[in-house]
Amino acid sequence: MSLASTRKTLTPAGVQDAAVLTRRRLAAAALNIATYLGLLAWLASILGDQGWSFLDVAMFVCFAVAAPWSVLGVWNALLGLWLLHGRRDARESVMPYAIAGESGAPITERTAIIMTVRNEDPARALARLETMMLSLARSDDEASFSYFILSDTDDATVAIVEEQGVESLRGRHPHAAVRLHYRRRTNNEGYKAGNVREFCERWGADFTFMLPLDADSLMSGETILRMVRMGQAWPKLGILQSLVVGAPATSGFARVFQFGMRHGMRPYTMGSAWWAGDCGPFWGHNALVRIAPFRDHCDLPVLPGKPPLGGQILSHDQVEAVLMRRAGYECRVLPEESGSYEDNPPTLLEFTRRDLRWCQGNMQYWALLGLKDLRPMSRFQLLWAIMMFIGVPAFTLLIALAVLKPLDGEDIARFPKGSALGLYAVWLGMYLAPKLAGFLDIALTRDGLTRYGGGARFAGGALFELAFSFMLGAATTLRTGLFMIGLLFGRSVIWSGQSRDAHELSYATAFAGLWPQLVFGVYLYGMAAWLAPSLILWSAPLTLGYFFAIPFAVETSGPRFTKFLQRSGLCAIPEDITRPQILAMLDNVSAPSSPPHTMEHA
Repeated sequence: MSLASTRKTLTPAGVQDAAVLTRRRLAAAALNIATYLGLLAWLASILGDQGWSFLDVAMFVCFAVAAPWSVLGVWNALLGLWLLHGRRDARESVMPYAIAGESGAPITERTAIIMTVRNEDPARALARLETMMLSLARSDDEASFSYFILSDTDDATVAIVEEQGVESLRGRHPHAAVRLHYRRRTNNEGYKAGNVREFCERWGADFTFMLPLDADSLMSGETILRMVRMGQAWPKLGILQSLVVGAPATSGFARVFQFGMRHGMRPYTMGSAWWAGDCGPFWGHNALVRIAPFRDHCDLPVLPGKPPLGGQILSHDQVEAVLMRRAGYECRVLPEESGSYEDNPPTLLEFTRRDLRWCQGNMQYWALLGLKDLRPMSRFQLLWAIMMFIGVPAFTLLIALAVLKPLDGEDIARFPKGSALGLYAVWLGMYLAPKLAGFLDIALTRDGLTRYGGGARFAGGALFELAFSFMLGAATTLRTGLFMIGLLFGRSVIWSGQSRDAHELSYATAFAGLWPQLVFGVYLYGMAAWLAPSLILWSAPLTLGYFFAIPFAVETSGPRFTKFLQRSGLCAIPEDITRPQILAMLDNVSAPSSPPHTMEHA
């Protein structure tokens, strides 16, 4: 093969052979389609055993809509586990661009580290930015970085504290003061994406890269330098997304959630990166972004119609990723834990609040599937984001219908119970597959269990988290499903600051937000007790969380739960056991003080 023909097969940055990626995508598609069709055929054999009723058809359709996301999760997790432990060249195969990060090459390009805030706790956010400044200050390349706090705060009291906090930060770091900027918008058009857009138009020409951060983001200087070196080495690398993990939590809810999320994400992201390749994800923060193509090609369209599904796009990140790829630049993920952190919601209600905003934003993607000149993989990327939520109401409805099956007029004695239980067990395994793969990854990794405090503590945490995840899944899916119905009638989320610190919920607050779950749980168990009492036991993993959503939310937010986890060591992460340097630095950063004057708005 000639050199010219070889070049034609490379991805835009020259990182990989595009033909190899195509073969991987075809293989992943074949595995997913075969599994999906197999599940549908299995369910059809159960529901159609005595003929098809209206209820059977409705249940089949619900399952068909709900299943794709879980099937994709299974194969991403299995592929990731195979890559992590079945191939010696996994790193070179999945992320050949990463070797440039270890080169030690000097930083020659300028990077803007931008933190977007909106009615957040200023001291908390600025402490994280200051920690990153201190971490980068240990490098000879620190002068290549500037820092921007981009505020959309519309609470006057919070705004004053922001301004005072930035002024205090400048005073503590005079060597970097000229590179520390604060700008607060009075017009919040476009929300976070609009804020970043204005930054690119005003300051973007002065920098090659930007590193967007949320108010809870934290990244080590070593990780930032490593990512910039990769960006320098590959000029057509448009977005490089780090794998973000949860930082040690003061909330018991967040501690358990991030323990499971961390393990679910690691093999899953490795597996998806193997076939997604140059059409990788962008999560909007803790990522390196090349400013020029982002500014010139990633301007978000305003959707026709009114909110909630029209107007400004709420979930901007995946749209920006597909637009970046359309412009001829690669979007890649670094699928390994590497000093990139965020905080997770401290309570169930805060968790669902964040989920609803993502849900509304992702549902807006329906209007974007027809964008011109998108690559097929990019269209699937948008559809993939839609699938994350579209199956939620379908699965909830499936549960509501399944309890009515005994009223279908069929001969219960002839119903294929063994086959139905087998499919149910397989479905539960699929639901848990990403986390199970992550747990197995730790067990198979040298010193993996030691990092988590030993095998017994890790196993106990894994079992505890699995039970927690079933309760959380039931409590959140109904709320999401109801919200999606509300979208059709104009219901919309409000974009405001997030509560990131631990706080205890009252039963009154939990009841106000979760009473529909209790009603649904009473319906399920009432019908099961009347029609088929054995369903109460078999369905418990999926249904118990509806009935106990309110006490679950309250008890997991309280200090007793947090202290129990801390005493027992359950669901501890490596950073809880051995504090990494970046988190130790954060511990030592004092809260910004307030000078007697305020800064002028830019």
